[in-house]
Amino acid sequence: MHHQIDSLAYTNRLRYLPPTHKLGFAATLFVLGYAAPPLAQVAIALWLAVWIVGYAQIPAHIYARLLLLPISFWLMGVPALLLGFGLVPNLGSFQADVWQGWVVGPVYIYLSRQGWQQASEVLMRAIALTSCLYFMLLTVPFVELLRVLRQLRCPSLMIELLALMYRFIFMLAATATELATAQRSRGGYLTWRRRLRSLGIIVSQLIVRTLETYRELSLGLQSRGFTGELRVWHQRRHKPSWRYGIEAIAGCLVLTLVTVMHHSPDWR
Repeated sequence: MHHQIDSLAYTNRLRYLPPTHKLGFAATLFVLGYAAPPLAQVAIALWLAVWIVGYAQIPAHIYARLLLLPISFWLMGVPALLLGFGLVPNLGSFQADVWQGWVVGPVYIYLSRQGWQQASEVLMRAIALTSCLYFMLLTVPFVELLRVLRQLRCPSLMIELLALMYRFIFMLAATATELATAQRSRGGYLTWRRRLRSLGIIVSQLIVRTLETYRELSLGLQSRGFTGELRVWHQRRHKPSWRYGIEAIAGCLVLTLVTVMHHSPDWR
């Protein structure tokens, strides 16, 4: 999946647009998605789906699989928001918040109306904000992202750490896949005990191979005269689009107006 995402970032239909424009667009929607009302957050998620699947030509099934990640985290947190507990004698104090309840001895377990409203708001906000991050991830190559950070005068140490971490993500993913395939071919996951043992071996081998790769990378950089800053050559072939630019500006202005109206007491 990591290699596939990186490949899509270089081959999508929005690749020729300047990365500063795409990052600025995503950052603006991210701020609006955090402050906007729930319906506007749904509009942001749907609008970005049009940009990602329609304009950038990212396969819909890949984007859907990526959206399952925030939804799965939301599902794990829903019980904590939705379930409520109280004592049966105190039922009158929280009766208005009860959607559906059950009596279990002296304890009253119920589904909270307020909790469901909070869970719905969290879901819409999570999908909207995650869609902004996916737009950056799927349309802007990581090398161009680092170049934009250099233009914004970000500390060199942070940029180098990001580059190394990005490199090690692919290395760890490839190593874990190779180890899991080798163990699966030898029946390493037939029983629960074997699964735990195989998982422990993978974790230990990842630590060893990560240290070995780090040592090899350090020696390679030193042999090439590394002076504390990684320089990546980049040929600019970007071309702004008036069509996409006008749509992005108009949509952001509409969403900003909706957000201001929602938070303004005069419009309530």
